[in-house]
This record gives sequence, C-alpha cells and structure tokens, in this order.
Amino acid sequence: MKKLGILLCTLTVLAACNEAQQKSEELMEEPTANTEEVTPQEPTKPEETEIWEPIPAKVDPMGQNGAPSDAIVLFDGTNFDAWESANEGGGEVQWVLNGDGSMTVKDKTGDIQTKQSFGSVQLHVEWRSNPDNKATNQNRSNSGVFLQNRYEVQVLDNNDNPTYVNGMVGSIYKQSIPLVMAAKPTGDWNSYDIIFHAPEFDAEGNKTKSGTLTVLLNGVLVQDHFELLGTTEYIGWPKNDAHGPAPIKLQDHGDQSGVKYRNIWVRNL
Repeated sequence: MKKLGILLCTLTVLAACNEAQQKSEELMEEPTANTEEVTPQEPTKPEETEIWEPIPAKVDPMGQNGAPSDAIVLFDGTNFDAWESANEGGGEVQWVLNGDGSMTVKDKTGDIQTKQSFGSVQLHVEWRSNPDNKATNQNRSNSGVFLQNRYEVQVLDNNDNPTYVNGMVGSIYKQSIPLVMAAKPTGDWNSYDIIFHAPEFDAEGNKTKSGTLTVLLNGVLVQDHFELLGTTEYIGWPKNDAHGPAPIKLQDHGDQSGVKYRNIWVRNL
C-alpha cells in the first residue's frame, strides 16, 4: 500500500506539471494569436487603400501680390505697416522705402521686426546685395533673416568673397554649412524660401523637441531639415531658453551693407 501511495502521488505531480506546461505554452502562443487578429488582411481592391477626407483647403498659389492666398503679406513695397524697430522700446522703422517696391537697410538704425509673432512658418523673402559694397569677409552686404528673433539664416555677398563657411550665404549662422553655394551674381535679386518648425518646451522650460530649418536659396536646397542646436550666437554656444511665438527679424549689421529686401510673405504652419 505504501508503494501504491507513492506511485499515485508521483502520477498526480506529473499530471500537474504537464498541465502547467500546457498553460505556459498557451500563454506563449497568445501574443502571436493576438498579432494575427489585429493585423488586417492585405487589401485586394484599390479602393480599400483610398482616403477621401478630410479634403485639403484650396490655396491660390498666385494670390495678392503674387503670394499664396492664405499668406500674410509682410512687405509689398508700399509701407512698413507690418514692421517696427527691434530696438528697445520699439518705434517706427527707420529703413529706406524705395520707389521700386523694395526697402534698404539704413545703417546703424537697428534691426526691424514684425509686429506679429509667429511659431512654425513657411517664409518667403527676396533680397539683393549692394554692388557698390566692396568690403570683404563678413562686411560685404551682410544682413540676416531671424526666425522667432533667435535663429538666423545668413544674408551675405560671397561672390569672390570667402569667409568662414558656417557664416556664408545660405548658412544657418554658426551652426550649419550650406549644401551648395546657390547665390546669384552681386546686385541680382535672390530669394529665400524657408520652412521653419519651432522648438517645443515643457511646462518646466525644458526643450522637448528641437526646431528645424529647411532653406531653399533661389529654388536650390541649401539646408535640409537641419535640427537647430539652439539660438544662433555670434560668440558662445547656442542657448535653449524656453520661449513661445516671436517676431521675424531682419538685421542691420551696422557696416553700410546696403542690402535691399522686397516681396516678403509668410504662411503659418
């Protein structure tokens, strides 16, 4: 009887182990089974992969003043209504309004900025270097386009005028060298088309997502979704203090640059 009891006990333990093993194997198979359940069958008809809505809003690419119909025109050559001095205290713009629909940087009057603040944008700016400016390096027709008052796309005449390459025309100043040199000859009009995605910050002021810049100079890609390191500083490292929407700024470099601007518009993204 004692041996029979031991045998029955052993069989019971083996049966329990076998049941536990079967349950374990079933659990291991469940993820595969679940995955198969949520994976849809591959479409066999073209309409099964067609999306019909939401329908994108219609935009006329050649609206008022040649800007897209949903753009905000910042400068059409007639006035400075969208702009103010970037000097402390603000005030009226002191740059020169020209009869040809352009404006010229007036030396040592200070930068100018939009009255309106912006976040992520598509920005179009046309600019012209001064053919009478014969200075060298960073002093020949130097200006800049600043997104959110902090992130500069360099304006400079680099035709037969070498300089440090992270500060040449088409660069993101002191951060990113342009892919190519695509500026037109001195005195010709150039265009920048800029796609800017603003950086993001959490409630404590920590950066959670870097800003990016894509830049086309005269229709040629010179910056390809570059991830900003922070502010574009003349001296020192980039800074990443938290901020929200801010003005677009044009630079007075203070060295008789004579740079002209025209046809400036922006689209909120």
